[in-house]
Amino acid sequence: MDGVIVRRVIPSDNSCLFNAVGFVMEHDQRKAPELRQVIAVAVASDPVKYNEAFLGKPNSDYCAWILNPEKWGGAIELSILSEYYGREIAAYDIQTTRCDLYGQSKGYGERVMLLYDGLHYDALAMSPSDNAPVDFDQTVFTVNSDGTIGPVEGLVLNLVKDAQRKRRFTDTANFTLRCGVCQIGFVGSKEAVQHAQATGHINFQEYN
Repeated sequence: MDGVIVRRVIPSDNSCLFNAVGFVMEHDQRKAPELRQVIAVAVASDPVKYNEAFLGKPNSDYCAWILNPEKWGGAIELSILSEYYGREIAAYDIQTTRCDLYGQSKGYGERVMLLYDGLHYDALAMSPSDNAPVDFDQTVFTVNSDGTIGPVEGLVLNLVKDAQRKRRFTDTANFTLRCGVCQIGFVGSKEAVQHAQATGHINFQEYN
């Protein structure tokens, strides 16, 4: 196994999850509108599974919401995209070094990997070297009979632990944010979300 695990930074435009998935699945960072549509169709087609209790909002409201390019994706969207592509999606959380694996019980033979910093998703790839062009990236890995992707997992965990040690994550429970519209300060994402719902303001900056 020759190469290094690299973090491919995805633009911060509220669609990072979808564009990161597009990159690892198809080497295309502009898949967000299409993948949002895929999710909306999947959710609308199964209102029993995707009910209000599961989604946190009525099925039709969720479908309209996820098509809005300002809205972020998370666990629900990753599970649907794993099924859509027929591949496992491993999402590594820098703060906890935990790996959330989507699609693992489906018997898929391949896996892709993402890196999550508390607010943002980037893509993980195997590259021949640190400075090799993106075109040489390997982003799809074979799942072995033991349910792992072999030595690659250890390399990924080393990268995640290194990012954690350098505190390259956002502690969303305790970080401080300021509304870019009215300059009010908040502690933690919960307060900011409540403010956004009350005012419609979605432009937040982190500050110390």
